[in-house]
Amino acid sequence: MSGLLPSGHRDSFSRDRLPPRAQWPVLLPPPAGIHYSDRLNASAELVDRHVREGRGARIALRGAGLAWSYADLKDRVDRIVAIIRMRWGLVTGSRILLRGMNHPMLAACWLAVVKAGCIAVNTMPLLRARELAVIARKACVQAAFVQRDLLASWHEALHTITGDAPCLDYDLNGNGSLHNAMAQPGHGCEAADTAQDDVALIAFTSGTSGVPKATMHFQRDLLLIADVSARQLLEPASGDVFIGTPPLAFTFGLGGLLIFPLRAGATAVLQPSWTPESFLEGIREHQASICFTAPTFYRRMAQAARAEQLGSLRACVSSGETLPADTRAQWSRASGIDLTECLGSTEMLHAFIGCTPAEARPGATGKVIPGFEACILDAEGRALPPGQAGNLAVRGPTGCRYLDDPRQTEYVRHGWNLTGDACSMSADGHFRYHSRADDMIIASGYNIAGPEVEEVLLAHPAVAECGVVGAPDPGRGQIVTTFVVLSPDGVTQEPAVLAEALKDWVKQRLAPYKAPRRIHFVESLPRTENLKLQRFRLREWASDHRGFTQ
Repeated sequence: MSGLLPSGHRDSFSRDRLPPRAQWPVLLPPPAGIHYSDRLNASAELVDRHVREGRGARIALRGAGLAWSYADLKDRVDRIVAIIRMRWGLVTGSRILLRGMNHPMLAACWLAVVKAGCIAVNTMPLLRARELAVIARKACVQAAFVQRDLLASWHEALHTITGDAPCLDYDLNGNGSLHNAMAQPGHGCEAADTAQDDVALIAFTSGTSGVPKATMHFQRDLLLIADVSARQLLEPASGDVFIGTPPLAFTFGLGGLLIFPLRAGATAVLQPSWTPESFLEGIREHQASICFTAPTFYRRMAQAARAEQLGSLRACVSSGETLPADTRAQWSRASGIDLTECLGSTEMLHAFIGCTPAEARPGATGKVIPGFEACILDAEGRALPPGQAGNLAVRGPTGCRYLDDPRQTEYVRHGWNLTGDACSMSADGHFRYHSRADDMIIASGYNIAGPEVEEVLLAHPAVAECGVVGAPDPGRGQIVTTFVVLSPDGVTQEPAVLAEALKDWVKQRLAPYKAPRRIHFVESLPRTENLKLQRFRLREWASDHRGFTQ
């Protein structure tokens, strides 16, 4: 493709499926002082560089009872690279699926995939076989590293896709076929000779249609989010200890809990699961200094925190959903720290708007991070004046590149990335988040597409029609709310029993967080004359559901 460097990928799948260059957003040059060589491997920069420069003894990863130095991490990464190259025989540019909860071994697998010059395809642990199969087909996955107790859904997904994909598994106690294969040393595997604009990551995000979009990010993008966003908001140093709850399959978690700390030569704590109480103890135990989680978790922790648990913290980052002013105030009282709120997207890889504690303003997310540009546009693409809500448009050194997807021209227009967020901007540049501009439901930091849930519900014999929207909720931001028109089979059933059965029906077929929390049975759904569902009416109903049967 015109303008790209000579690729280091022998498998040209990703470069062949980049959108036409004319459909790319404008990519701004990085801020002064940030420069990358034409040949670049992000994993080598995140791990090997520290060992080469004498920092191998520093602790890179902790969690699940483990503590790996940078030298330990490099050794494990090299052993996995050897598996990719010699056992599997995969060439650079191959796609490898990763499936597991946050854990040092998952991080080592991700770093090995990137070091081998392959492309990491991150997946959420809660996804079911149906969703995994869509991802595997779209990315043409050729192999997988999977946590052992998540193998069943991956094997089920493989039955629905063509071809074969070798898989190695691991458990959280140091067992599994991957651990056995790693008995052979990596002999100091060299990083692949990749170009800075070779794809290193395919990250999936769901749109309003429920059909996942695959965003492609270059080797240089993985470093840019650390060198631009993290440096501006957090000023991380080698003595920092990062801790958080977002999965590495979210780019929010991938940046905050792996790329940011390793870029700084710092330490990351990766734990498979947290409760608010155990997370507070984790902060104390690891003397964490930088924390990443969603507003819901900060709210729950604020109610249980003890002062001695939070004394090590110096920065707390909130993202994934709107930060209520009351949550900000509660956390400030509990910790003495003003939250650093940020707004980003999978298409941009990480944050482009944020605030430092000194800049925090109640009700505002923050200002555009230096290195990015942002404005508010109306439906015709014209800039709106301060204070008026419209579509948030962003551009910077990273940007949207969908894998072989016509929706590229919907997200990128006139060189801007249209994030799908409805925002306004004050006269002095503070951005306020209002809602999603589309029909996405954001519940406790998870993005949920209503039409995807509707498709599953409509397969139930008791459901004739249904509509799924988000209802405001003070604890979760939004909750999944469903309006159902019953079929003749459904009318004869007890409503309360049927509602629970429908929730279980969804949980068995989609990730549990997508299941409805409220189900209302109605006689009809609001539609236009051409039978299009009026979702705005459903959202009104969801906000005030009196009169509906649950």
